Amino acid sequence: MSANDEATTVSRATPRHWLGLMLLMLPVLLVTIDNTILGFALPKIAEALAPDARQQLWMIDAYSLVLAGLLVTMGGVGDRVGHRWLLLLGASGFAVVSALTALSSTPGQLIAGRALMGIFGAMLMPSTLALIGTLFTDREQRRFAVAVWATCLTVGSALGPLMGGVLLQYFSWASIFLLAIPVLLPLLVCGPWLLPESPMEQVGNIDLPSVLLSVLALTGVVYAIKHLAGVGADGVMAMALVIGAGAGFAFVRRQLRLSVPLLDLSLLRNGTFAGAIVVNLLSLALLVGFVFFATQSLQIVLGLEPLRASLALVPGQALAIVVGMAIVPIAQRVPAYRLIPVLLGFAGVAFLLVAVAAGEVATLVAAFALLNIGVGAIASVSTDLVLNAAPPAKAGEASAISETAYEVGVVFGTTVLGGVLAAGYRSALAVPANLEGEQAWLAGETLAGAHGVAAMAGEQGSSLIAAANLAFNTATTQVSWLAVVLTALTMLMAWHVLKAGAHPKSAS
Repeated sequence: MSANDEATTVSRATPRHWLGLMLLMLPVLLVTIDNTILGFALPKIAEALAPDARQQLWMIDAYSLVLAGLLVTMGGVGDRVGHRWLLLLGASGFAVVSALTALSSTPGQLIAGRALMGIFGAMLMPSTLALIGTLFTDREQRRFAVAVWATCLTVGSALGPLMGGVLLQYFSWASIFLLAIPVLLPLLVCGPWLLPESPMEQVGNIDLPSVLLSVLALTGVVYAIKHLAGVGADGVMAMALVIGAGAGFAFVRRQLRLSVPLLDLSLLRNGTFAGAIVVNLLSLALLVGFVFFATQSLQIVLGLEPLRASLALVPGQALAIVVGMAIVPIAQRVPAYRLIPVLLGFAGVAFLLVAVAAGEVATLVAAFALLNIGVGAIASVSTDLVLNAAPPAKAGEASAISETAYEVGVVFGTTVLGGVLAAGYRSALAVPANLEGEQAWLAGETLAGAHGVAAMAGEQGSSLIAAANLAFNTATTQVSWLAVVLTALTMLMAWHVLKAGAHPKSAS
């Protein structure tokens, strides 16, 4: 052991460092809450702003898409200018843009605000993890602090619906954006005092073509899927897919050629690392996709008020927190290639339950609980696998890839599962013959649109509501079967890839 290693081992954190960790968890919770809270508020926003189906999906995905595309870039910027400075800049911008987004009067304004929030959110996430490394030099204390950080990712996603239900019960939909101000204010006030600046490294300039290619690749592919769900397969969808795939191919080639790449793709050659990333991505996609349709089922189809609807999801949220911590000693004894498929099995059973018994509150409560048992445990196990599989010198890049996968999972949860839901709803809806023109179009676009048209249709409204609810339940069943198939395939992949990573000699 070197002298530097010895110094690192004996340096213990003080109460001031632990207070700093509490501050760092505020932006982590906020960024992850924002991934799911809007899905819960979507019915109220749909009533106020009347977005179409694609605009509803973009309201959710604009934030996560921009955030995912810029995470690695902002990690590199923080290495050069200091992560504390970048964190405080991101917190200030996030709070201001959130307040402006609360004033949106059109779907376009809200989507633009969400995209800007994604830019500042990308400044927050890498900086929090980097500053944990600066605060905690003792290995065991740092390991515990990273576990707290990983748990907050799941806790934030689980708290989104609950926070949304409480706020929407007493305030307008704009309150979900104003939440950022009281959450980030302690960080802005106390951060300069409690948080040390991270060491600044000069490791070359940020490669701007790589930044543009990464954002273009994600945007192109996501837009193609959204267009396919909203309009169908046509030239626009094909062009977006070609642009996205071409940009992704060019990005990979460029990273392999650069001496200092924006993203070190060599980490993905490690089977354990790559397998954990894929599992993490899919688990978050399943969670966000479930929240997307469950919140509409609870509030619109079943007619629950926002607070009662959010309380129906509390058991699952509590399980996410408990299981996320309780799985740690189990993961030390059970090999990952056995444990993760079992955890994915909980998610598969959750969607299977919805597929065969959709439309009841008890079904959604039980399914969300099962889903959170799997996803909450997977978040802790996969984060530990990622950090252990990467060389210590590349821990920062590994964390950035893991965070990017997290956000891409959020995007794909609403893009793929949400897109299938929208397409299934349109195909299953039997619009009453008395509805024509704009009214028929609005009813066929979204469930909220159908209920809005029904409120103005007089006696014919009840038949439209019944038809729309039936179509939505049919679409929910289709999405759930798709999720069951995706989960089963991922279970097989995880078992094979993680087993090969655990026994590299036999695998080779």
